Amino acid sequence: MNNRLILLVEDNPDDEFLAMRAFQKNNMTDVMVVRDGQEAVEYLFEQGAFDGRDTSIMPQVIFLDLKLPKLDGVDVLKRIRKNEKTHMIPVVMLTSSNEESDIANCYENGANSFICKPVNFKEFVEASKQMGTYWLSLNVTSVTLN
Repeated sequence: MNNRLILLVEDNPDDEFLAMRAFQKNNMTDVMVVRDGQEAVEYLFEQGAFDGRDTSIMPQVIFLDLKLPKLDGVDVLKRIRKNEKTHMIPVVMLTSSNEESDIANCYENGANSFICKPVNFKEFVEASKQMGTYWLSLNVTSVTLN
């Protein structure tokens, strides 16, 4: 995974807009957006509208909303973790929920992080900058063994 691709799975147009503005403001411009859980699965596993896409280009990190239509975020997370091609991709649950049961459920199913979406744009931009710096620059996602 040498690329800097972010997969954003977000069904709320306002949250998508905020995220994209924040990513652009922080020079994170290689972003693929899908708007429901089923579309996320199809993108990751080269199905449906994404049949034939180049799966050698996979996201370096997935920002996954918890509450999604068709397939919720935890169901998408479970599929990501069960597949050999995707099980190592970092998944950040990005949601407005701070319910302890949601947080526990996400971590039990393999989430790497759980972040409550800031509602203030300035705070959202700062949170996106920090997430991008960590997940795209500091976090090591693959190791070459000699």
